[in-house]
Amino acid sequence: MTKNLTKLWAGGMQRLLAIQKRAAREALREAGVHAPDVQTMWRDAQHAAHAAGEAVARAVHVAQSPAPARPPVRESRVGPRAAAWAAGEWHRDEYLAKSMTRPLAYGLYLPPGLDPKGMPLVVMLHGCKQTMDSFAEGTRMNLLADKHGFAVLYPEQSAQAHPHQCWHWYDARQPAGGGEVTAIISLVDSLAQRHGFDRSRVYLAGLSAGAGLASMLAVRAPGRFAALALHSGPAFGEARSGVSALDVMRRGLRHDPVELVEEQLAGRPYPGMPALIVQGDADAVVAPVNAEQLAVQFLRLNNLADAHGVRQGVVSHESEGDGYTLHDYARDGASVVRLCRVNTLDHAWSGGDDSVPFHSSAGPDASAMIWDFFESRRRDAVSDDYYEDGELAQGAD
Repeated sequence: MTKNLTKLWAGGMQRLLAIQKRAAREALREAGVHAPDVQTMWRDAQHAAHAAGEAVARAVHVAQSPAPARPPVRESRVGPRAAAWAAGEWHRDEYLAKSMTRPLAYGLYLPPGLDPKGMPLVVMLHGCKQTMDSFAEGTRMNLLADKHGFAVLYPEQSAQAHPHQCWHWYDARQPAGGGEVTAIISLVDSLAQRHGFDRSRVYLAGLSAGAGLASMLAVRAPGRFAALALHSGPAFGEARSGVSALDVMRRGLRHDPVELVEEQLAGRPYPGMPALIVQGDADAVVAPVNAEQLAVQFLRLNNLADAHGVRQGVVSHESEGDGYTLHDYARDGASVVRLCRVNTLDHAWSGGDDSVPFHSSAGPDASAMIWDFFESRRRDAVSDDYYEDGELAQGAD
């Protein structure tokens, strides 16, 4: 097509120039201009016409050429990101607990068309280098909230508190992890009172550092939560600093997991905490041994193991899924501690939106698995007591 247009244009130009050439010669003779000058002027005109023809040909070629391909927008293989909060109400705000020097940012998701009064609440604690938005996108927990009718709370760590927005799960002091625990408890209490959430059905889930802080919350305020889910989380009780935290993540606990539980409880009674633990076997950030040690620790916290780690009153069962293994530790026919090991999963949320960092489409849908574990559980005796720096406290403010 380009050649045909160029040929047609060139033919027309030649005929036009021939006519102009004869007219120009006659006009120049009448003006007294010599023939050699006429030939020079004619050659210059031909060169200009040829250059103009090439420019037209290039313009036609560019106009007809397809636009350069743009790289495709990376979209999840398991679900669209935009749908992660499209249907319900997404509230962003800040909450300042009396014990904190800076406000705690959070997002609260409410499914559409439902009265929040009496609604269950799932508290989601993100990992390092994540925000409330990326955690909502990657886990797609809000889609399950629409389907099953529960609210979702996303506390967000401040970049001023930690440059990578990590929770201080390893530092129980009040200005650090202890203060974060107090602030989250206070926030949950405040929102439960404002919206009328079912206090007996408040659940807690976390990824990586968020799982570490969730363990601290579960130990310090068991009366607030009905069940717990830890994804790619470190075992608790040993780390006291950033350096020791990295050591636990990479190698697991060096001390006996049950002894560390006993130190955390310091002799006080514990009401139990059903726990789901999800871990990728290819995780190079949090070694899989952490998941095994967490399972032992929560067997002890649920009185399914004695102070020496010997199992008691528990029936264990193992089952295989598509690329993962479930280990259930049950009492009276109900799973109390469940460990899910995902074969090829690295340090990422299983079955998540893989277009969001720290989420992978590999493995089972962790969000669906978590809600399935949570749904039927209640905290029969809800308590406002919690432990702050080892001391029993009443309320969170």
